[in-house]
Amino acid sequence: MTERERVIVWDDPAVGAAAMPSMSGLDYLHSMMGKKLPPPPMGELLNMTLVEAAPGTATFTCHPDESHYNPIGAVHGGLVCTLLDSALGCAVQTTLPQGVGYTSIEIKVNYLRSIRAGSGPLTCVGVVSKAGSRVAFADGTVTDASGKLVATATGSLLVFPLS
Repeated sequence: MTERERVIVWDDPAVGAAAMPSMSGLDYLHSMMGKKLPPPPMGELLNMTLVEAAPGTATFTCHPDESHYNPIGAVHGGLVCTLLDSALGCAVQTTLPQGVGYTSIEIKVNYLRSIRAGSGPLTCVGVVSKAGSRVAFADGTVTDASGKLVATATGSLLVFPLS
């Protein structure tokens, strides 16, 4: 066996969580992208980064590597599902006013192609299909480095006050 190693470093997630109630969702995401607030540790763990946020949409990139492999030597579907869940959630977050948060209710993923370490970077775009005051809906796509569609998703998210 040939061991490989990856070191994961992250910032205190409580800093971002404390700031969230005082900002609109879009302002929060822009502060995170501008390095004024730390990104969530999950992003560091999975090599994914929020790269764009605008009203109703959020875009992530992800760099899959061997540490994401399942037993058959392909990137685990859970990485792609997490990437889509993040993009759908952040797309909804861009529509939320100060003091309002969200959480996923459900997500349905369609896996269209396998992914390997050389498939990336992956680009994942989430788009709000219906914003709501209690439930919001979003759709997402993941493409590989060659622009091929590798997965799609639809999801619903619960919208609630943060207080």
